[in-house]
Formats: sequence, C-alpha cells, structure tokens
Amino acid sequence: MALPISLPPGAPAAPASGAGPLTVAGAGLVGSLLALYLARRGHAVQLLDRRPDLRLRQRSEGRSINLALSDRGWRALEGVGIADDIRQVSIPLYRRVMHDRQGQLTGQPYGAAGQAIYSVNRDQLNRTLLDLLEARPGVQLRFGQQLQRLDLAGRTLHLRDVATGRDYAEPYTELFGADGAFSAVRGALQRTDRYNYSQDYLEYGYKELTIEAGPDGTWALEKNALHIWPRGQYLMIALPNLDGSFNATLFFPYEGPTSFAALPDAAAVTAFFAAEFADAVPLMPRLAEEFFANPTGSLVTVRCFPWHTEGVLLLGDAAHAIVPFYGQGMNVGFEDCTVLDGLLDAHGDDNWPAVAAAFEQQRKPNADAMADLALYNFVEMRDRVGDPRFLLQKRIENKIAALHPTRWVPLYTRVTFSHLPYAEAWAAGQRQDAVMAQLMPHIQDEADFDRPAVQARLAEELAAAGI
Repeated sequence: MALPISLPPGAPAAPASGAGPLTVAGAGLVGSLLALYLARRGHAVQLLDRRPDLRLRQRSEGRSINLALSDRGWRALEGVGIADDIRQVSIPLYRRVMHDRQGQLTGQPYGAAGQAIYSVNRDQLNRTLLDLLEARPGVQLRFGQQLQRLDLAGRTLHLRDVATGRDYAEPYTELFGADGAFSAVRGALQRTDRYNYSQDYLEYGYKELTIEAGPDGTWALEKNALHIWPRGQYLMIALPNLDGSFNATLFFPYEGPTSFAALPDAAAVTAFFAAEFADAVPLMPRLAEEFFANPTGSLVTVRCFPWHTEGVLLLGDAAHAIVPFYGQGMNVGFEDCTVLDGLLDAHGDDNWPAVAAAFEQQRKPNADAMADLALYNFVEMRDRVGDPRFLLQKRIENKIAALHPTRWVPLYTRVTFSHLPYAEAWAAGQRQDAVMAQLMPHIQDEADFDRPAVQARLAEELAAAGI
C-alpha cells in the first residue's frame, strides 16, 4: 500500500490554459516527479509510459536496488510537499561498514554527526509519486503506451497501445523525455544532424540478492549503515529495508577467472560466497536460488548533447545515465526537476525555448562531473575502503577539515550534503586529492599529523592548490 497523501497547500487548483497538455514520457521516479512539478504550476500534464501501471502488480514480483536519498533529493521532494511522508518509510544510514574476509568490521562516517544518507525503496517512492499525481486535477496517466516514432518537425507522437496492438498518432505541445537510459525520445534526437552520443559499459554486471531479516523482523546487521564487502576487483553492498531484511547487490565481472561466467552452478556459487563473504552467507538461505533466478544487470554511463531541440527536452537518465556507486543517480535526476522549476520562475512558463537552453547549459557540465564522480567512487568502494592506509587518509582529511572548516570540505560532503554544483564539487575534490598525495607519504599514523614538519607541509600544499 502506498503512502497516504494530500495535496500540498497553495497548489494550483486547476490547470493553466494553453495549446495543449505538456507531455512527459516515462513514469519512473524522475518523470513522475517532473509531472508533479509541472502540474503544481497549473499546467495540464499527460504522463506516458510503455509499461503497465506498477501499482497494479504485487511488490513481490520484483526487487530493485534500494536507493540512497540525500540532500539534493530531499530538496526536490520538499518542493512537492512529500518529504516528511518519505522520511517515515526511509532508514537513515550514518556510516558505511566494511566487512573483511574474516568478518572483521571497520566503519567510516558519511559526514558530521547527525548527517546521513537514507535507504528508500524505489518501488514505494514511485508508487507514492504516482498516487500524488493521480490526485491532482489536470493530470492524465497513460500506461502501456509505447513510443514507436517521434516526428520532431511535425511535433507528433507515433504510439502503440501495448494491450491492443493499435498504432495511432497524436500531437504534442512540449515533450519531456524522462524515459530512462535507453530513452526512445533520445533515440529520435540521436538521428538528427550533429548529435553527440556515447554509452560506456563497465565490464561488471550486478546481481540482486537478499539478506534475510532476523527473528521478529530484526536486522541481522547494523541497521543504520550501508554495508560493503570490498574485495579488490569486485564488491558486495547491502542496504536495509523496513522489514528487517537487506537488499544486497553483488557487483562482479562478467568474464574471467573470478566472474559470473566462472560460477555456473549452485555448488560453485555457494563455495565462492563461503570463501569471500563468509559472514553474510548464514544470512542468505536462498542464495543459490536467487543467484540464478534474478537477472544480471548491466552498468552503463550515457553522455549526449544537445539535450533539447524545439519542443523536446531530456531529463534524468535519458540525458545522463550514470553508474550507481555514488548513490546520486536518483538525486541528480530529482535535482533536474528543481533546477527546471527554478528556470521556469526566471524565464516564465510560456518561454520554453529559453528555459530548455538554460537548463541544458546549466546541467550538462554538472551531469558530466557526476558521471566522473560515480566511476571514481567505484574504484574507492571496490579497492580502497578496506585499505588501512586509505582509512588513515580519511581520518587525516577529517583532521584537516576540523582545523580549516571553511577551506577544507570533504568531497563526499560537497556531493552528498550540499547543493553545490557537481562540477564545482569535483574540481575541489581533485585539488584536495592532489594535496593528500603530497602529504600522506609523511604520515604513518594519526599522531604524525601534529608534527611541525607535517603542518608546515600542509600549509605549503594548501597554498599551492589554492585552497
């Protein structure tokens, strides 16, 4: 059952008049939130999706990676008045906990005291957004409608009703492509002249698994933490659910001596997990069954340009799909919606060309930076979080932040707990990495940080980096 919802006070009671409704392609998280923002401004909106209404299926029919909701995402939900409802069904994660092969644990806080990312169920959040849309006047939800072809010059959608197989055409006024990494709307833009597009896959896939709840729905692992089993060339993570279980995800090479291809049967899977994730195996009684029943997902980064043409604008994964290793995929998509809403305030709801051009100019560099950050964090999570030298470096960085709070803000804090543009956060993080590369050879333990020679070197490196 989705969350109970009510219309936020002060929202427009009726759609604004115009040539026709605004059309949003894609009823996932970003498309649903975007439609809600547009409807709150008084626009008539139709939301199209090729899939059936997810609210009509049982939740047990599929699981997805739990999502990490952070400050940028919370601000977007606050903008439509449902942040408090979502907080009630999310779990704060104050730190990440690393598990070594012997089951020994080390922890690392995500930020300052009280700062947390939140584990939230994708399915439940999407259902809530759709319910809120359905309660608004002037909004039409249309599922099972597949975009076959987009006539950009004629501003016409060529659609197929999936249930009946009927093909039909209808005009659109403004079209927003929020239909995911393999966007049909973007596909039409890709066929235009001088369109730049790339998709880059990691040589890793992911497999979703379950860590079961303990007795009476208790959590068998620390509840308020993201758990990581870093193993050099692969890793497993786990995020908590409200029922006491954890969604676990194995990120693993497709091919090679240690890979999906090298685990052909239940015996091989059980032996591998017993050797690599021994403390988790007793909590995963359906391991082998799930391993072969659940699909292997791919990990892709999509970059494209431009994001708009007359009458069409891309948002979310359709414009900038990223890998999930910084927990920002949903947050950057939600931030697209708040940025667009602000640009409508600045340019007016009847000046879509100016809004689209400003949106693309502002968001493209930040989306590219976030894609780089996600790949950077993949290496950190996979290889470095279990390294004592890396953990020492993080403690030294915290000391620098305490000593120079206005000059040194950790990269993770800039990305996760602020609204600083991603490109600025990434540039600052690279400057800080350069400082640490020069400083850490002079530090063997935390006490070394206080040595006068180290402090002098720190001051020199901060000045050189312009920090």
